[in-house]
Amino acid sequence: MQRMNTFDFTPSELRTLHALKTPAGIQRFLDDLRYNLSYTACSPKKVLRDRTASCLEGGIFAAAALRILGFAPLIFDLEAEQDTDHVVAIFKVRGHWGAVAKSNFTGCRYREPVYRTLRELAMSYFNIYFNLRGERTLRRYSRPVNLARFDDRNWMTTEKPIWFIAEYLCEIPHISLLTPPIEKNLTRVDRRTFQAEMVGHRKK
Repeated sequence: MQRMNTFDFTPSELRTLHALKTPAGIQRFLDDLRYNLSYTACSPKKVLRDRTASCLEGGIFAAAALRILGFAPLIFDLEAEQDTDHVVAIFKVRGHWGAVAKSNFTGCRYREPVYRTLRELAMSYFNIYFNLRGERTLRRYSRPVNLARFDDRNWMTTEKPIWFIAEYLCEIPHISLLTPPIEKNLTRVDRRTFQAEMVGHRKK
């Protein structure tokens, strides 16, 4: 009988990850973590230990947790102008895409697996993806990245920073969501939407 791959997690850590049970369970776990405002790139193992995660760390943690639950460890990158990018773990159920994410903004988190394409999924973030000036900033998305490609670097459990994942996301092609004329005519978000998205927002 083949031994289950633990990916160097301890039995206790594996129990914690298995207990999340579903993508929605992973999202609830991420929502309970303190948002990490420090400039770090910690592995999923360190996120489990320290109970804090940034957008990058949360997306990578979610991909690792999804892997433990039997999904492929996939992420994709949402690229913005005049704003920070957003790294999202993605999963597929019955041919439709969903997402798990850690964010300092209300709406940039979980997506039910109801999107037929990655473009649909990316566009679901568009209306509530804005900077602190209220400008709508989402412009591009990447292809899916299977983090198994980094298994030789122990991305799930290393004590070292995993900036190499972020660097890889910066290097790969991204697909435009908008044409230049559309970009030129975008409106800013209204005050009500702005305030709703800032619920729970953590400042330095």
